[in-house]
Amino acid sequence: MAISAVTFDVGGTLIEPWPSVGHVYAEVAARHGARNLPAELLNERFKTAWRAQKDFAYTRDAWAKLVDQTFRGLCARPPSETFFGELYDHFAQPAAWRVFEDVLPTLDRLATQGVQLGIISNWDERLRLLLRRLRLENYFEAIVISCEVGFSKPSPVIFGHAAEKLGLPPAAILHVGDSFALDVNGASLAGFGARRIRRGAKPGTGEEIPSLAVLPATIAGRKGGE
Repeated sequence: MAISAVTFDVGGTLIEPWPSVGHVYAEVAARHGARNLPAELLNERFKTAWRAQKDFAYTRDAWAKLVDQTFRGLCARPPSETFFGELYDHFAQPAAWRVFEDVLPTLDRLATQGVQLGIISNWDERLRLLLRRLRLENYFEAIVISCEVGFSKPSPVIFGHAAEKLGLPPAAILHVGDSFALDVNGASLAGFGARRIRRGAKPGTGEEIPSLAVLPATIAGRKGGE
């Protein structure tokens, strides 16, 4: 079936923390007395804490527990009792994020081709405002967020919500994200096409792409019956 729509993951696909999670954590912690914490250390501790999560809830409380785990043993009081609120608010601001260079040109080209665009993201209530502040919101006809629908990727339910909003059968939609487990597997289970984005990697085969910039030509080919 020809591809009529493309849906995107957000974090790691359209945007990334800037300059990094660890840099932001270190800067905010320093303002609250926890000085001289290396950003690299906090990045590693955050990654370790994130990998240990099972069925992350994408709520404010869940983030507070994750941040506390990241800083465990590094400050006198846990961030949830001190500066977590500032961190949480900061990551709703556009200054905390960078839009990847291939995003806007790709969205513009796909929109010019008449391709419907959507978002399917495991995120919390900050995402819609963040997309608006980053001037990305208006590109998308459907924005489906786990905290709003009650299901997270890789559940096929969240993909089904997106297909319904776009008014298309799943086979007419291509989903793109940076996680094989959440994005590729989840989309495939829901009947979507799927691609994993791995920027800078050598051109892959099948489900992997090195840049979003390849999507317009891919979609054009599928529209042409390939």
